[in-house]
Amino acid sequence: MLNLAVLLEDSTREVPRRDAVVFGQTRLTYAQVNGAANQVANGLVNAGIQPGDKVAISCPNLPYFPIIYYGILKAGAVVVPLNVLLKPREIAYHLSDSDAKAYFCFEGTEQLPMGQMGYAGFQDAGSCEHFFMITANPAGPSPIAGTQTLGMMMGTQPPVFNTVATDPDDTAVILYTSGTTGRPKGAELTHSNMVMNARLADNMYERAEHETHLIVLPLFHSFGQTVQMNSGFYTRSTLVLLARFDADAALAAMDTENVTIFAGVPTMYWALLNHPGADKYDLEKIAGNLRLCASGGAAMPVEVMKAFEQKFNVVILEGYGLSETSPVASFNRADRVT
Repeated sequence: MLNLAVLLEDSTREVPRRDAVVFGQTRLTYAQVNGAANQVANGLVNAGIQPGDKVAISCPNLPYFPIIYYGILKAGAVVVPLNVLLKPREIAYHLSDSDAKAYFCFEGTEQLPMGQMGYAGFQDAGSCEHFFMITANPAGPSPIAGTQTLGMMMGTQPPVFNTVATDPDDTAVILYTSGTTGRPKGAELTHSNMVMNARLADNMYERAEHETHLIVLPLFHSFGQTVQMNSGFYTRSTLVLLARFDADAALAAMDTENVTIFAGVPTMYWALLNHPGADKYDLEKIAGNLRLCASGGAAMPVEVMKAFEQKFNVVILEGYGLSETSPVASFNRADRVT
């Protein structure tokens, strides 16, 4: 038996009081994240979700994402993460194609009204039965009258749950990928796929007793989801989340949170190198803390790699992967970078 949620549960037993997730002024310990995920699992079971059912989520890099993600897994259901930029017609397609029975959607902002678009897509997806609005304020009302909020769903549930026993070959996550032709296709990734990929950290670099990840990559994508979130929970790390990449905010987080691991695409490294306000941060301190930087998604220009190493005293390790491979297919090792 193997359930991907074991990454969170094992670390909670080891370091319950350690900060697991940091977002702005919000800090949640491993015990708090695990307890909240248990509430989500209880809520899903009470809603009639069965092991093997698909549950979709549209959420940016907020503490809600790992809480809901692992809550779905604990219930024995399958996580279907959706791109936060999808339009109603696209959301309806993903919900119908995956046969999702429930859908969690962040309310969004005035500029990106995710909740409105998500609910419109939900209404057009005949197979999806339950809609949960994720509000920025957990106690706040839904912007759409009559829809249940995540806070309402969790509020009546206990923070304990017996995780459903799943087989290693059971589907844990469905990641939609554009493929080569036609509409996006769902890549079914098993609990074994995802756990083994998260555990690659043990082989790729020598980890410290307590790592701090800065996560700017979208968690709905395989890169951020596996290489940082799942791997981070597996290694009992502290995960510092930014809702989206911003060079100034990233440098500020590196400075204040003593970040040791960063992953991004080449354009992010270029932005960090060339940020005009970088000197207001303690770059020497940042360079002293950074132990590992990873890049993927596109080829890293040699000049950017060399300049970053010179400025931050860390070698950027490149990887290659696909959604279908959970995602890592190959990766430069820290002890063998060429």
